[in-house]
Amino acid sequence: MSTATSTPADPDAQVGAYAEQLFGLGLAAFEAATITIGRETGLYAALAANGPADAATVAIAAGVDVRYAQEWLDQQAAAGLIETNAAAEATARTFSLSEAAQVCLLDPDSLASTGPLFDFLPAVGALLPSIVTAFRTGAGIPYADYAVHDAQGDFNRPAFLHLLATEWLPAVDGLRDRLSAPGARVAEFGSGEGWAAIAIARAFPTVHVDGFDLDDASVVAARKHAAEAGVTDRVHFEVADVTDVTAIPTTGYDLVCAFEMIHDLAHPVEALANMRRIAAPDATVLVVDENVGDEFAAPTENPVERLFYAASVLHCLPVGRCEDHSEATGTVMRPSTFRAYAERAGFTGVEILPIHHDLFRFYRLVSA
Repeated sequence: MSTATSTPADPDAQVGAYAEQLFGLGLAAFEAATITIGRETGLYAALAANGPADAATVAIAAGVDVRYAQEWLDQQAAAGLIETNAAAEATARTFSLSEAAQVCLLDPDSLASTGPLFDFLPAVGALLPSIVTAFRTGAGIPYADYAVHDAQGDFNRPAFLHLLATEWLPAVDGLRDRLSAPGARVAEFGSGEGWAAIAIARAFPTVHVDGFDLDDASVVAARKHAAEAGVTDRVHFEVADVTDVTAIPTTGYDLVCAFEMIHDLAHPVEALANMRRIAAPDATVLVVDENVGDEFAAPTENPVERLFYAASVLHCLPVGRCEDHSEATGTVMRPSTFRAYAERAGFTGVEILPIHHDLFRFYRLVSA
């Protein structure tokens, strides 16, 4: 019986390939920072409103220095992020933002909106020394220190406004009819800037939603958004620790839900137990969290899992380690981990709902 042998890889080729991989990552990081600048300064918005336009026109519209605008526009065109006539003389060049780019970068309600992803970068950059310190000490970093509530809200806003009430909730048997009944009540844990609660209130005209979040800035923004949406008579937001049994005294909710926040908690079991406690006996308890693989795989070509791991290193794990005896879950909460948390919280079963989404997995928790 013969044994197949493989030729050892050329060490120089391995070094070259790894260096190329690192260069690509570094280039992406640098170019990502320029997208953040374009959003922060209003350059993309100015370009969309005035293009095709030269650097001076864009700079005036955005209220920035002309020379900086010229450099940014040239860089964006070189990266293929905006369009240009590529004239040799800088003063003769005009630039424009494609319709596709406008949708992705400037339309906050579009399901293709990816601009908010780049709004996280300033927080990560500012807190990088604190993150390094956390690595060395095992400490955590409070969520409020990141000041990413706007970016987080904007990132999830399109899915909540377009999919939550039209696709996700109707996938739960009987839930749409129950929420349509007069007097139906919903509790949302980790309500953030309020977009999920607002979407539910818009879809079900008689439902009342109570949102609970520990971040003061998020609650302030949520109340503002609810007022702008005209639903403050039926949607209320309170600052509350959802892991504290005394923080939410009301019970008997028809739907208790938590969207993309259980993995952030130092004590997820206590939050899940609280969800079970305040739900009516035959209510729906729904948790939406990250759509990661059932098992660890490396290397992975799944860009979503890679994004979640990076987010965990930079944000979610440090946030989750701010309290003593933390579960230290991190962003990559696999189904087996969540099932174990639910069982410890007193649920008898966890059903993964047949809803497809690139980022999220949908869990319905069952009580005896």
